[in-house]
Amino acid sequence: MTEQERRLCEGFLFTDQYQLTMAQLYYRRGLHEQLVQFDYFFRSYPDYGSHKAGYCINAGLEWLVSWMLKTRITKEDIAELKSQTGPLGERVFNDDFLDWLYENGSFDRLSLRAIPEGRVVHPHEPVVSVQGSLALCQILETSLLNHLNYQILVATKASRIKASAHGRPLLEFGLRRAQGTGGNAGSRAALIGGADFSSNVGVSHVLGYPPKGTHAHSMVQVFQGLGMSELDAFRAYAEEYPDNCILLVDTIDTLKSGLPNALKVFEELRSKGYKPRGVRLDSGDLAYLSLRAHKMLNEAGFDDVWIVLSNELDELVVWQILEEIRREAPRMGIDADALINRLVYGVGTHLITSWGSPALSAAYKLTAVYQEHEWKPTIKVSESLEKIPEPGFKNVWRIYNGRGTATADLLTCGDEDPAVMDSLYLQHPSDSGKHRMLETSDIGDIQLLLVDVLNEGNVVYDFPDLETIRRQRDNDLERLDEGVKRIINPHIYHVSLSEKLWNLKQYLIQKVGGKS
Repeated sequence: MTEQERRLCEGFLFTDQYQLTMAQLYYRRGLHEQLVQFDYFFRSYPDYGSHKAGYCINAGLEWLVSWMLKTRITKEDIAELKSQTGPLGERVFNDDFLDWLYENGSFDRLSLRAIPEGRVVHPHEPVVSVQGSLALCQILETSLLNHLNYQILVATKASRIKASAHGRPLLEFGLRRAQGTGGNAGSRAALIGGADFSSNVGVSHVLGYPPKGTHAHSMVQVFQGLGMSELDAFRAYAEEYPDNCILLVDTIDTLKSGLPNALKVFEELRSKGYKPRGVRLDSGDLAYLSLRAHKMLNEAGFDDVWIVLSNELDELVVWQILEEIRREAPRMGIDADALINRLVYGVGTHLITSWGSPALSAAYKLTAVYQEHEWKPTIKVSESLEKIPEPGFKNVWRIYNGRGTATADLLTCGDEDPAVMDSLYLQHPSDSGKHRMLETSDIGDIQLLLVDVLNEGNVVYDFPDLETIRRQRDNDLERLDEGVKRIINPHIYHVSLSEKLWNLKQYLIQKVGGKS
């Protein structure tokens, strides 16, 4: 691919064809400059089959905004659009539309509100709300979904794996298994969601984190192929990296060769004043091998050396490994907690691909149009009530109880402030029979989640560094009910509508002839 082709693929035309054909229709009908609002939200949590998430971690916003601000249609883009023809040879895009698009083809006049990265987010609530001209808001849809969906999936997966590992160090090893350069976004999202470090060198340096890694089986194989041994390979690695020596011990035989040879090298390092860092197990029964490795390392006086586990790990596999360690450790005379507290997890394929749930059930829907000097709500009806988006200009509030635990997210009309209400009516978004009332005595504090990010193309938000994002993630997770954070069968977190927003939604459904 040439540089020009790459720009064509990743620039303004990084969108779907139907976005552009709709934009031309809007232009030809004089609707292209109509001010509108689109909301981005997801309908359900990732479902991995045998287990399901009870929350998501927001990610992708900064990279989306960066793409929006640097992206503008080019002459080369226009030339490609001009060359498109339909089934009968007619031009798909006419010159008048293309002339307008060339003059106006950027996103530098759009406004955007969003829930910050690192925050816990839930279905049905607007994670991002975009306002601006209809044609450009429409064209933005595809790229916005592309930038946000994947990073939310990976950040959520990383958070769940981190929780399953009881906060032990988590290393993201997935770049080799990722989908093209999307692996960069995946590595960033993993660091937002729960990974401590990544093996992805470029992104790690961009984000200010040292890349981490050990060595591959091929290193040992090279030495064997040249008539040398696994021990020779380990010694060479230790000589090159004496202060950061982590040895992969399962190329030949973990217990009969790899670990004994690693212990010999560790003894040699210790005699020279260096501290070995760890061993890595990448195959076999990881729970059993961890127990045996723990015992062998302790008997040799290396009780502070890491045991790094890798090979198709995810939150459920980690949970199963730890359960087996707790069950088997007493029979082997091992302190299970001591072993668990020295484990480190290298997670690749199942994290970077959001294994089991590769797509987020996200949508980008028109929710308001600006007419007669005010935002007027609009709605898309559906036979499935759960798929009907919440209309109009809205705010999203997080309600905490007196213990400081998040009890619900409340969607309100833009002119409502739950902080000054005597009591809060919380209505289920689609089931009229499900509602509850919160009195002032039931409420600890209330937070407004959506913040202004772009105001007609001007950045009005200070994007935080990754450490700040991670602290926000930790704070949100700490205040989330333990039942919602379960790896299997999590409790349902309540996302509710105010009574005013519910009534508005029902009115609009009836107005367009839908069912309530």
